[in-house]
Amino acid sequence: MVRCYQTVNRAYEDVSMLLRREPLDLLQRATTTASARARSLATSLRVELVGLEVSVDVRLYVRGIRDGEKMAGVLPALRIELTWEAIHNRALFPSMLAELLVWPPSARETQIEIHGVYWTPMGPIGTALDAAVGHRIAEAAVYRFLSDVVEQLHCELPPLDSPRGKQNHGRPRWPL
Repeated sequence: MVRCYQTVNRAYEDVSMLLRREPLDLLQRATTTASARARSLATSLRVELVGLEVSVDVRLYVRGIRDGEKMAGVLPALRIELTWEAIHNRALFPSMLAELLVWPPSARETQIEIHGVYWTPMGPIGTALDAAVGHRIAEAAVYRFLSDVVEQLHCELPPLDSPRGKQNHGRPRWPL
């Protein structure tokens, strides 16, 4: 099991609307360069190991979106079920099943959590590699993925204090 979270200083309504409207596109924009996006629908997951950056192209799938569910019976939440797998040499790289959970801890912030499970390839050898270093690599890759998503949200959504950030489709946001 892999879990991590980050907070975005953008309103939940804006974050969840963008993720609902184009979840796969946003996640791909977050993890690939503009030139790579123009050539492929692949996403590149990267992680740095001992000063060396390792990356693998993966195919990302949005398996489902559940919206409007309550967190702790009170807060709205958006849940996006994701999977990814290596495009090339699938037998060498783990596959992941994850959930992106988005919810508002406050009117000015949105928390984004990702938790998931992954399957190691190569049988007993893969299990031994996972026990030695694989789990740390998986955690680092998921954290990097989440950081890329948060950075993309910051790029695509206006800050709350900007003229565009104070309005939500012509309606005032939650009290500032």
